[in-house]
Amino acid sequence: MATSYENSAEYISHHLTNLTYGRFENGEWGFAHSADDIAEMGFWSINVDTMFWSFFLGCVFLFIFTMAARKVEAGVPGHLQNFCEMCVEFVEDNITQVFGNRPNALIGPLSLTILVWVFLMNLMDLVPIDWIPYAAGMAGIPYFKVVPTTDVNATLGMSFGVFFLVIYYNLKIKGPIKFGAGLLTHPIPHWSMYWFNFILEVVDLFAKPISHGLRLFGNLYAGEMIFILIALLPFYAQWALSLPWAIFHILIIALQAFVFMILAIVFLTQAHAVDEH
Repeated sequence: MATSYENSAEYISHHLTNLTYGRFENGEWGFAHSADDIAEMGFWSINVDTMFWSFFLGCVFLFIFTMAARKVEAGVPGHLQNFCEMCVEFVEDNITQVFGNRPNALIGPLSLTILVWVFLMNLMDLVPIDWIPYAAGMAGIPYFKVVPTTDVNATLGMSFGVFFLVIYYNLKIKGPIKFGAGLLTHPIPHWSMYWFNFILEVVDLFAKPISHGLRLFGNLYAGEMIFILIALLPFYAQWALSLPWAIFHILIIALQAFVFMILAIVFLTQAHAVDEH
């Protein structure tokens, strides 16, 4: 499939470009057909393929667990029920170990959603790299990336969603005064160092969601890049390398979904820890 492009650089660039819809400099709205179009759109653009696959896989997550809930059996559960119960128990165990028994009705559903949804998005990296872009090209669609978590906008969007919850619970549980005082008095509890503490704490506060999102993006983007580079090799080399890398990448896919979930739990736990600074 890679041979249909003029050179390797064009092939790589095409497979790493999102289907973007936005406003051009002349004020008109439309889809980008080149990297120059995307640069022209700037902030006023949206990656349609990322939004499509994120929404679609979110619906898949809801469908799977809804079907399992409707077919719950007390005796001998089916395979789907066993799978869903394993996911729920796994999430509950991690919440108990990290978050403890603090009263919060959101932490469980949020953690389960993060784990399964991010896993499904990561799993799309195992779809052969040329299939969907080729089908999209046949339909007249210039670009169509299939892995939402290789789009930094998606991963940062999720991590900042967790960040806003962290701020909300900090203000709700600790109160604005105690939360603000913690930003001034930690780590050096002396009035002359309040300005220094504030800078450190604010940097630390915003570094968490940024690193949270970039970690997921970086690992999946690197995995996608390796699949693209393998696709540039001769046919026999592709078969020799793609299968071992795909098997190894399954571990990365699952691990990164777990890491994203556990960090969200850790950040929310810190927001609930009223005894800390």
